[in-house]
Amino acid sequence: MKISEIYNILDEISPFELQDNWDNSGLLIGSMNDEFDKIYLSIDLDSTLLEKLENNSLIVLHHPLIFDGLKSLNPDKFPSNLIYKLIKKDIKVIAMHLNFDKTHMNKYLVSEVLGYKIKECKEYECYFEVDEDFDTFALKIASKLNIPYIRVTKSKNFIKTAALCTGGAGSLFSSLEGVDCFLTGDIKYHTALQAKEENVSLIDINHYESEVIFSECLKGELKSKGINAIIANSTNPFEYLKGNQ
Repeated sequence: MKISEIYNILDEISPFELQDNWDNSGLLIGSMNDEFDKIYLSIDLDSTLLEKLENNSLIVLHHPLIFDGLKSLNPDKFPSNLIYKLIKKDIKVIAMHLNFDKTHMNKYLVSEVLGYKIKECKEYECYFEVDEDFDTFALKIASKLNIPYIRVTKSKNFIKTAALCTGGAGSLFSSLEGVDCFLTGDIKYHTALQAKEENVSLIDINHYESEVIFSECLKGELKSKGINAIIANSTNPFEYLKGNQ
């Protein structure tokens, strides 16, 4: 299959034009005329995963490997080290970032993974009904997302309505309306202070754990179009160590 063919299919699934102007979704390494044998799907790319990919393949990432402008290619620095190896192995790279966030990620996580009914979806957040006490809700989220130690700001004992955004979207907090709890990753200390004062609970669902679903979500979309893709997720760069109690 040619890159141009799969690119058009991916564009039908989630139009690349939906990305914000500061994003870098699309074809990052390769030419539209290039051909490939296998398609891999991953949230990110790391050296361990790259070693496992077969030559002359395509990997579709959620996070763009090339984001900020590169002024040089130093094989001892990230992401240049990976770019060197990708070119040597003739592996092409496409990223589906903010466009896929807007069309799929939040909806899929809320309905398919967490099992809640969506009330409303905006550009970057999904609102849904919970009707559970906070502790039950938070522990359920931790279990569903395989988070061993979950970080929370408990401002309310009962959660009726929640909003969620995958990845790290603490900057959205001030724009939320009418929610008892906000779920996202990479929540900052000062956002937690603000939430406590404004009587809104927070659950930090972590960046990796909330977006590793990208691969299974996209795999299902591609399967419906007769294309078999391989889930080959990179590993979480964070580990969890239990501290002193």
